Amino acid sequence: MHERAPVGGVERKQLLLLFRAACRPQKVCLCPFLPVHPLKVSTCLYVIQHPAEESRVLRTVPLLAACLPEDKCKVLIGRRFSEDRYPELATVCKNANTLILYPGAGAANLEEVDLTSPDPYVIIIIDGTWSQAKDIFFKNSLFRIPKQIQLRTDLSSQYVIRTQPTNACLSSLECAAIALAIVEKNDGFKETILRPLQALCSFQLQHGAQVHHSKEHLLKNGLYDKPMPKNKRKLRRMELLVNNVKI
Repeated sequence: MHERAPVGGVERKQLLLLFRAACRPQKVCLCPFLPVHPLKVSTCLYVIQHPAEESRVLRTVPLLAACLPEDKCKVLIGRRFSEDRYPELATVCKNANTLILYPGAGAANLEEVDLTSPDPYVIIIIDGTWSQAKDIFFKNSLFRIPKQIQLRTDLSSQYVIRTQPTNACLSSLECAAIALAIVEKNDGFKETILRPLQALCSFQLQHGAQVHHSKEHLLKNGLYDKPMPKNKRKLRRMELLVNNVKI
């Protein structure tokens, strides 16, 4: 993948590292699967990325950023985000049109949210494992200011080269694609953003990668071959997965 202009919120050095990790041999290059021109969207995405995601080779945020204008996909890397250190983010969080995508009892289904405001919307997405996302969400008071939303979708993740906790879990790119399609009222955006992810997974499977079923699927079908955790909390979470209890 060829380098593009900087993504807002990411320093130049970080950006180069971000895309260098995504560079691929020509025969498996993902550039042909990206939109010729960045999608014209009014919604701005803020991706709050856990630092551990930077070292992962097959991650989805670089693909997402490559589909959107640089001023519409801003990536902030870190664990803690205070108003003093991130005044722009604080202003965004206090905006009435800002939504944060984090499922839970207090979240409204995005499909049911009133999206009739004439002003552009902002969607905050936390990029990391579930435990990392939970830590970021609950330990940063800024992220509890915006309206909390979740996606009501029966779409199974197409990010089959990475294990998801449950069958309903989606990658950051997939969440962004669905959310943008809803807010922008354009299903074509979802198809366009998912295309490079589909190509990435297809290439990896052709070159030896295996399909990763969710942990929920493996547990329910007796295919989970790792030692069961000794931590009681983790063990309880796995029991809930097997018993189809939403966690």
